[in-house]
Amino acid sequence: MRFGHATRRASLPGILAVASFAAAAQTAAPVHVAPSFTVAQAERGQRAYVQHCASCHGDVAGGRSAPPLRGVEFRDRWFGQPVEPLFRVTKTTMPPAASGTLGDDVYTDIVAYVLGQNGVIPGPVPLPSDPSALASMQLPWLLPRGGGEVPGGVTLPGLAARSSPLTRITPVTDAMLANPAGGDWLTWRRTWDSHGFSPLNQITKTNVNALQVKWIWSLPNGPNEATPLFHEGVLFVQSYGDKVQALDAVTGDLLWQYSRYPNTAEKSVKRNMALYADKLYVATSDTHVVALSVTTGKPIWDRQVALPAPSSAKDFVITGGPLVARGKVMVGTTGSGPGGNFIVGLDAATGAEAWRVYTIAQPGQPGGDSWNGVPPDRRSGASVWVAGSYDPTLNLAFFGIGQTYDTAPLRDRVNTPGVTNDALYTDSTVAINPDTGKMTWHFQHLPNDQWDLDWALEQLLVKLPGSQKTLLATSGKQAIYEAFEADTGRYLFSMDLGLQDVVTAIDAKTGAKTVDRSRTPGDGKTVTVCPHSAGAKSWTPESYNAATSTLFVPLNESCMDLVPVPAGGRGMLSTGVRWMLRPRPESDGKYGRLQAIDLQTRKVVWATRQRAPLTSGVLATAGGIVFVGSLDRMFAAFDDATGRELWRIRLNDVPNTAPVSFQVGGEQYIALSVGSGGGLATSFPMLLPELKNPRDISAALYVFALPDR
Repeated sequence: MRFGHATRRASLPGILAVASFAAAAQTAAPVHVAPSFTVAQAERGQRAYVQHCASCHGDVAGGRSAPPLRGVEFRDRWFGQPVEPLFRVTKTTMPPAASGTLGDDVYTDIVAYVLGQNGVIPGPVPLPSDPSALASMQLPWLLPRGGGEVPGGVTLPGLAARSSPLTRITPVTDAMLANPAGGDWLTWRRTWDSHGFSPLNQITKTNVNALQVKWIWSLPNGPNEATPLFHEGVLFVQSYGDKVQALDAVTGDLLWQYSRYPNTAEKSVKRNMALYADKLYVATSDTHVVALSVTTGKPIWDRQVALPAPSSAKDFVITGGPLVARGKVMVGTTGSGPGGNFIVGLDAATGAEAWRVYTIAQPGQPGGDSWNGVPPDRRSGASVWVAGSYDPTLNLAFFGIGQTYDTAPLRDRVNTPGVTNDALYTDSTVAINPDTGKMTWHFQHLPNDQWDLDWALEQLLVKLPGSQKTLLATSGKQAIYEAFEADTGRYLFSMDLGLQDVVTAIDAKTGAKTVDRSRTPGDGKTVTVCPHSAGAKSWTPESYNAATSTLFVPLNESCMDLVPVPAGGRGMLSTGVRWMLRPRPESDGKYGRLQAIDLQTRKVVWATRQRAPLTSGVLATAGGIVFVGSLDRMFAAFDDATGRELWRIRLNDVPNTAPVSFQVGGEQYIALSVGSGGGLATSFPMLLPELKNPRDISAALYVFALPDR
């Protein structure tokens, strides 16, 4: 493709560039002049670009492992300012292993080529390499924002620009996280205690049927499990491929965008971000935590959290996200690298690592002899799927820990005194002091999990009526809720919701479980187990209304056959089995269940069942509404007292995250991201052969509100 052909298509930029020249000529004392370069210069730049830059930035400057050098993202960064900073960055960073070695003329040619790729029209005068001359050249605003005057003197028609809410945004404090404003959604589950409950009540049982789409924002296509955050007029959204965007919550306009480069790591879903002070903390696919400026989206610090050799970043990902409290950013990893996973505490201001807690017990430490004699470098798993919860009075952070896929070495206990095959801290809750990283207590819900029935889900902190103690309640995939004293870890009670058949009894005093070992796979026979490994309860979070002590839980009814793989085949568990989805034996074809439970009485208040499995988290509000989404692309609202459906809408793709509610200007909004491809969306479709969802993932953010009053 010749350079001249590419540039002739850009008519608007050309008009603006020419207009800038004309305006500059008519101005008595211009501060800047428009840039100029020749066709020959840009063609030389194209050849140099292909040789030195295309391997990272793409053959036509579209971006690969480095940022794109053509398009909106590039223009947002560089246009409207002098050419000199672009020249300087090009010279000092390219090529990565030999920056500054190409000569000023070559760097000038490359910049000329890049400008042409972005619609700047060549002229008779070459682009100079002198920094002072480049500093006097102003790149035009090719995409004027909201009308008004363009640098260079051109006035375009249009409405006055709306004031950005970022100019008024307040830094987030510990006090705000402990008691957020009713209209804000500052953490994954809104509050440190993970209630996932909105105190807003403008949307009620009587008017929710009028709920309508206010605006939709297209997200990068791919599976999307990230819950948006909201603070003082701004929605923060994380998307597949490590893109983060700040949006005006009223208009849906883009305020800023962060794109992760290099992005050579395999893309992974993320489930949450965190706001603290003037920073937004995000996890990336290459196991970094990045602190972004809330107002600009620019990185303030960037920290790699993967283990040193022999493990590496490729052995781990971060599918959950950060919990921030008391100046610490706490985040856990997911993966099967040798030595297992970990939770790190980073300094919120600098990113410096303050402590690291390993989620697999190490030799010589409590529980170090619980791995059936497996050497420490061969122990793996114990992932942290989701962000933890925090109690500011106790100064404890709580995390759920998953199982291991390397189940074969643990299946049968070795005959060695003092050695068990419990595999601590798999399937456990751990309490950590965020100041020191010290593990204060732990409880293992299911020792030696041979079924992939993790207890790695959200940690709910509640105070029941009549009790002075804070309780911690959590569930695993088996949908057995268990409660503990949050300060000591003392076991209190369990509630089996009746969707599992592995645990046959639970000790009322200790919580110790009796397991039906005839359902343990690995003896060469097919074993049927309920639930399926996708979970009766999964990572998609419940919502808790403290005023009524009611827990609203998204559940799915299914089972699995653990089928031995053929000789030489690869199983999903190292006992040599793969799981095959099947309905429950007594199934009536309804798989999704939304259930309300009174935690005070431990009784079911109501349960509503439907054919489509539930794929989103739950949002309950003070207006008496419970929102949840499902595999058939439906998003629905239910009466929190009866479970009666009040409203539903069909979306363009499957919701895989949790809805949130926020308020701007006295108006309540509901927001939900979609983008099929998460674990629930890919596990259950075979149960519904009639389901005809899109084959191409189309991610988006929906924002709903009542009609204008």
